[in-house]
Amino acid sequence: MATTGHSAKARGALVSMVLLLLLVTGGIFGTTFAGGSWSPKLALDLSGGSQLILSPQVNDADGGQITDEQLEQAVEIIRQRVDGSGVAEAEVTTQSGQNVVVSVPGVLSPETRELIQTSAQMSFRAVLNSGPPTPITGDEVAAEESLPAPTAEPTDGSDYNWVTPELWREYEALDCSIPSSVDEAEQDPNAAIVACSTDGQEKYILGPIEIYGTEIENAGFSQVTGSTGYSTGQWGVNIEFNESGTATFKDVTTRLNSIRGADPSDPRARFAIMLDGAVLSSPVTQAVITNGQPQITGNFTEQEASQLAEQLKYGALPISFTIQSEQQISATLGADQLKMGLLAGLIGLILVFIYSLFQYRLVGLVNISSILVAAGFSYGVIILLGHLMNYRLSLAGVAGLIVSIGLMADSFIVYFERIRDEIRAGRTIPAAIDHGWNRAKRTIMASKAVNLLAALVLYFASVGNVRGFAFTLGLTAIADLIITFLFIHPLMVLLGQRDYFRNGGKWSGMDPAALGATPLYRGAGRVRSVEETEARLSLAERKRRERLAAAEEEMSATDIKEQSRGE
Repeated sequence: MATTGHSAKARGALVSMVLLLLLVTGGIFGTTFAGGSWSPKLALDLSGGSQLILSPQVNDADGGQITDEQLEQAVEIIRQRVDGSGVAEAEVTTQSGQNVVVSVPGVLSPETRELIQTSAQMSFRAVLNSGPPTPITGDEVAAEESLPAPTAEPTDGSDYNWVTPELWREYEALDCSIPSSVDEAEQDPNAAIVACSTDGQEKYILGPIEIYGTEIENAGFSQVTGSTGYSTGQWGVNIEFNESGTATFKDVTTRLNSIRGADPSDPRARFAIMLDGAVLSSPVTQAVITNGQPQITGNFTEQEASQLAEQLKYGALPISFTIQSEQQISATLGADQLKMGLLAGLIGLILVFIYSLFQYRLVGLVNISSILVAAGFSYGVIILLGHLMNYRLSLAGVAGLIVSIGLMADSFIVYFERIRDEIRAGRTIPAAIDHGWNRAKRTIMASKAVNLLAALVLYFASVGNVRGFAFTLGLTAIADLIITFLFIHPLMVLLGQRDYFRNGGKWSGMDPAALGATPLYRGAGRVRSVEETEARLSLAERKRRERLAAAEEEMSATDIKEQSRGE
């Protein structure tokens, strides 16, 4: 039975180690064959990248002044957009109190450039009229002039009384086939305006803004589903309004749905979704939307839907920017600092190896091998994240990996010291490994939970390179747990099955005589002495024995007194 139990444990240990091997090699080779690289992507401080200098567009209505608050808000929104798009280790700062400098690792993609620069001012207006994008001439003008002139003050956003003769003439002359034919700065939010669609295929007369983009609480994207519940293959942007926006949107869709019910062809049954002064989409209201969660559709590609959702999610820029200059920049630190950092890590690693062998003899090789496996595991994860999420390793991240060397050795030390305690208590070495693991794993998990919590707090409370340090610190804490459960403990179980280690060889690091152990098992027909038994008792067990002995003495004294009285 004992042999069968040992064999089952050995098989379980081998399965765990094979699983870990598959995780490490599968991640690295899978990434490489999928078009990745054997080396991790490096951040701005180690590899250089692209730098944009954004110059704000000054609005005369604001007195031609840009406030520090506007700049700081723009910096934060641009940083959130860039981070949300998967570009890691970007730097966003102000320059001379006027410009915003965006430094991005690697080559800047057109999508990221557009994401950085676009203002993403969104608003919702009711449609009053729409038509072809070209100017209206001849008979078309005569036909359209039959529209009634304003007779009273408009009562809501869909009221025709918003359309003045001047606005109608502006609509007639509008040519949406000409880029930038509408000046966004001249669009009064509290009045009716003319506008073009983003693709230049339609022009509109629109009522005043009824919902602002600032009332968008969250945004995402997904494929559009039809009435049957199946995907249409199109991509849409999902919006979630705040409480105020939800109430307003319910009122607007109630009004537009009523107009559609009276005349399905009435253009006022539509509402325009505007982005930076152009109509992104103008759907017909199909129902009253009460939950404040509409979906915008507009023949988006997946990339366009994702980009728009990111812009809306983090809000519109308080000011508009133009790209003043764009250039490639070299690494801010370079290869020399990286080499020095790696050299420092190597020295620390060698010292840990020497200490492990000196303190734990041959079992110290388990600690050494676990650190090497953990390093391979972390390296593979960094390569994988670089391929899947564009994660880039900075010098601060390298520092986090170096610091983690000591944290990884800590798990082995806690485990092996528990094993030594069990050996000193008199257990056999295989039993000491099992009991030591049961005691050590709770301590190890609690320790790594604290490390991971500290890394998470540091990551979310900081920006820039400090986040790179926190990320690698948290990553190695998770890697350490995986290595401890799938490598260190299984390897110790396998060593416990080998004769040299099972019998406590002199250089094994588990020699009971060197540890001052009291043997638990003396062999067939042999029993422990009183001294050996007492040595193995815990403090609670000793106190219990003392209480029982005192009670027995008291009972004996009582019996003697009763016997004296009888005589």
